[in-house]
Amino acid sequence: MSNKRLYSLFLILLVPSLGGTYETDQFNNRLQVIEDATAVMNRQVTLAIVASITNWHGPRNEMKVVNSIYHKIGGKHWVDKLERYAMDSSEVERLNTPDHDSIYSGHPLWATRVVALLGIGATLKINNTLVGTDKLGHFLSQGRKFYRRMLKMKDEGLAARHSAYTERAIFGQLTTGSYSNADLVANYEGYRFYRSLFEDNIIAGKVAILGWENNHWKMQRAFDWSDHVNDYWDEALNINHYDQILYPHMKARFLTFCDIYHSAPQQFEVHNEAALLHRYRNLQLRDTSELRLDNLCATDQGILTQE
Repeated sequence: MSNKRLYSLFLILLVPSLGGTYETDQFNNRLQVIEDATAVMNRQVTLAIVASITNWHGPRNEMKVVNSIYHKIGGKHWVDKLERYAMDSSEVERLNTPDHDSIYSGHPLWATRVVALLGIGATLKINNTLVGTDKLGHFLSQGRKFYRRMLKMKDEGLAARHSAYTERAIFGQLTTGSYSNADLVANYEGYRFYRSLFEDNIIAGKVAILGWENNHWKMQRAFDWSDHVNDYWDEALNINHYDQILYPHMKARFLTFCDIYHSAPQQFEVHNEAALLHRYRNLQLRDTSELRLDNLCATDQGILTQE
């Protein structure tokens, strides 16, 4: 048996232990008009926060609040509760992205690995940005781990390095061939969310979501996804880094979107990128700008491929 077939067999055996691990696709049907779900998703998080502080007993305990929110809309399983809600709710409109028509379809199993076996997750719109539902899980679960590391290490850069390690290991490139910059951004924004529960100006110009008064928590403002979601959550803009096995297949697939790019280049534009790069400077994001369609489709190679 060839090494590639042995590796494929290993991945098939590994899938049950990986549960709901999957990739998402913000390229296919990108121009489809779907309703922005920010208000709906804001409500779900705000309700979880309110439920976590209602009927509070005992002294101020910030980690107890964090854990309560996490257990209400996060979860110990591979697909968090809020993520599942976004995947299934009739209140949330999603892109039409069938598994057989994704950016990962048609590639050899040994190149796509676990992705080919698990299929593609859904994409919704938050803050006018296309976001894979998996990012909600990263925000709540990996963001909580980031927050806990920060409390222990007292060093945001060191906590960020641990987050990047998980993306290199079983949650990312080792099993999928993809190192997701957007995953790291969602992890970090989840950490900022947990801090913003208790600290002023974590979200610039805004007080903490919660205040402590008369031995009880009070809600000072509602949660807003717009404080956290930006173009770097969109994997058609903040493109994954692919290993040497998967890279040529993904590059060839991206070139097939050049006609779509030329018809609506504004849909592939990153806004305020200098500010985003500064904000995420400690996250070990990898430069994948050569795979962005504004670069890829402007080359002679892209033009020839389309012909």
